[in-house]
Amino acid sequence: MPLLARASTLLLLSLTVLAVLLAPLPASAKKGWTPVAAEILMDADSGKVLRARNADRLTYPASLTKMMTLMLTFEALDRGTLRLNQRLVVSRHAASMPPSRLWLAPGSTITVEQAILALVTRSANDVAVVLGEALGGSETAFAKKMTARAHRLGMRHTVFRNASGLPDRLQRTTARDMATLSRALIRRHGKHYAYFKRRSFDWQGDTVYGHNRLMARYPGMDGIKTGYIAASGFNLAASAVRDGRRLIAVVMGGHSADARDTQVADLLDAGFKRPTSPSKPAPVQPDLVITKNSASTAERSTAVSVAVPSMKPATTKSATTKSIAKPDGGSWSIQVGAFASHAAAMRSARDTAKRLGPLAAGASPAIVRSGGLYKARLTGFPAATADAACSALKTAGRGCFPLQSR
Repeated sequence: MPLLARASTLLLLSLTVLAVLLAPLPASAKKGWTPVAAEILMDADSGKVLRARNADRLTYPASLTKMMTLMLTFEALDRGTLRLNQRLVVSRHAASMPPSRLWLAPGSTITVEQAILALVTRSANDVAVVLGEALGGSETAFAKKMTARAHRLGMRHTVFRNASGLPDRLQRTTARDMATLSRALIRRHGKHYAYFKRRSFDWQGDTVYGHNRLMARYPGMDGIKTGYIAASGFNLAASAVRDGRRLIAVVMGGHSADARDTQVADLLDAGFKRPTSPSKPAPVQPDLVITKNSASTAERSTAVSVAVPSMKPATTKSATTKSIAKPDGGSWSIQVGAFASHAAAMRSARDTAKRLGPLAAGASPAIVRSGGLYKARLTGFPAATADAACSALKTAGRGCFPLQSR
């Protein structure tokens, strides 16, 4: 081989080796790799960051990616380019996605609304690709749309490479960017946000259950998305409302689902304990009531989102026993729900009184109509007993918050 040709070959080989060495490796392949541990707590109304740790460190979004897939889906619904009852065809590429999935067969169909529910509950990777292909023509083209939309939202460090969040060494985000996305979904797509509180849906005769276990036990939490791959650890973007104030907490890189959930709950608790600035109070969020006359499956649910304050159960004898033994009435009420009918609200108030037993001694059911809603309350509590009653209901997984009569 001529000397010049040999030198060219060696140079090409050296450049190839150098390119391989400098290419970004999958995080799971790096020696000693551990997922990035990051967290952020944000006020949903103002966007103010209340707490942050490693919030701008690059990491992997995992299935938090599906929040952007859903945002683009919601925007298509608002434009009218998609319909909730529209049937989407499953491609071979979509059907080939690894679990978590609905096990869709190539050539089968799924409605847009079923696809939305499959993403918020099962986090189905095959369904995410179905939506991506419907909106972008291909998953690759859709990922470019996702990234462009993220950057317009101010998610400067985020790059999406697929519709699902399955491992890709070039896909990346930060906890801050995921909080920004969560806030945009809540504020810009309020009529669709109810989907995120769904914990199950029916699919071909079976009930499909969701992965977000914290939502079932954290009062006031109504979304939003879990995620996990080995390189990211356990991720969760969460939002909760108490006393009309909504917070967003994002935790990335948890070493287990339970540890992640506990960290999110601690963040939210800390945020709700902080007083709202008197110069700019957080706006009161309306009760979310979903009636049988609503258009979508999410809205046809009978669930009601009730704001719940962070309160500790009363532990002293003077705060509980005395009030139960000698109910003397009081100027406090507790609200336990908001309903589309007077009858439903009254049933809820009476059932709650029975559930509370001695704690509700001396209290009376009261229904307050507001904005077309019927708010179920029990009135006539001393302050300490109202706190104790709400604590008992929270422990039982029911919504409640106290109100001082005026």
